[in-house]
Amino acid sequence: MKRKICIVVGSRANYSSIKAVMRAVAEHPALELQVIAAASALLDRYGAVVDIMEQDGFHIDARLLMLVEGETPATMAKSTGLGLIELPTIFEKLQPDVVLTVGDRFETMATTLAAAYMNIPLAHTMGGEVSGNIDENIRHAITKFATIHFPASEDARNRIIKLGEQPHTVHNVGCPRMDLVADFLKDESITSGQVLSEGVGSSFDAHGDFLLVSQHPVTGEYGSGEQQVTATLGACLELGMQTLVLWPNADAGSEDVSRGIRKFREQHPDAPFRYVKNLPPEIYMPLMAHTRCLIGNSSSAIREGAFIGTPAVNIGSRQTARERGDNVIDAGYTQAEIVAAIQDRLAKGRLPSNPIYGDGNAGPRIADILATAEFNINKVITY
Repeated sequence: MKRKICIVVGSRANYSSIKAVMRAVAEHPALELQVIAAASALLDRYGAVVDIMEQDGFHIDARLLMLVEGETPATMAKSTGLGLIELPTIFEKLQPDVVLTVGDRFETMATTLAAAYMNIPLAHTMGGEVSGNIDENIRHAITKFATIHFPASEDARNRIIKLGEQPHTVHNVGCPRMDLVADFLKDESITSGQVLSEGVGSSFDAHGDFLLVSQHPVTGEYGSGEQQVTATLGACLELGMQTLVLWPNADAGSEDVSRGIRKFREQHPDAPFRYVKNLPPEIYMPLMAHTRCLIGNSSSAIREGAFIGTPAVNIGSRQTARERGDNVIDAGYTQAEIVAAIQDRLAKGRLPSNPIYGDGNAGPRIADILATAEFNINKVITY
């Protein structure tokens, strides 16, 4: 009988972070993939990632509407609670052998607590990293609940062991997102039409020089998102290059960032800016490979950016202390600081690949380990 591996996907970031593992589990002869689509992954205003998952050939076993409207710290906590209420019912129906959870988001916390209380072994990807905000606290908490760990770097593996986890349960497999990067970089082609069909604003030439902006709310700086993203967009406008702007994720403060983007678009209708709700990885990765600079606070600048060699400006505190390569330079929140940092990256150009977070084979490694490990409810693993 195949071992059932249940993966909860709660956002576009979740999906890009775990797609390679989903593919490897689905293809493994000893494993059966179960997929739960939850939270912002179900909502059109965040790109309806569930539709992309189905287009990619994945069967959705359950759908969980758990996102409370408002994008405030209170609604973030309530969404976590709603997920915790509903997930046990889904787990009882699906009867997974292992639940695999991704990273550090609020829906990840709900998944973790539900599996832990139901005595379902928990696998955790991308634990052990530091980033200086609430995501780090959630990430380390999940580590203490997890049965088996799949960190993305050796530094992260060592930190998990220092947190008290048994070394034989901690596997540095690399980041599954690098699997997608490796695939897409075999063919870096991108057409302007793919971007134009997804967004609004000015025309966009993917083969010309352009900036790429991906900026999310910082939960510990709730209420500052509008001011922060306005400074970022002002810096890009000052440089006069065509700019592709992505919408923020669903964390507390998302509406502040979205409001800042909408106001900027209204106030500068002639700016050479294209605004896009969501881009699937097969479009986003080639854009990262072609952009003159990636700007904002997305972890993709640090993770995929290092692998690709993408020049990147990391703004503010969201990624504080996260391990990074030479492709990234940090900047504060003022327009002048951001302009200076972008100019520095433009002068440097694309850097050599630095595979800090893996070599592009994480998915098959994780699937093989999940197929051979023997679990029990006391977090004891044998192989």
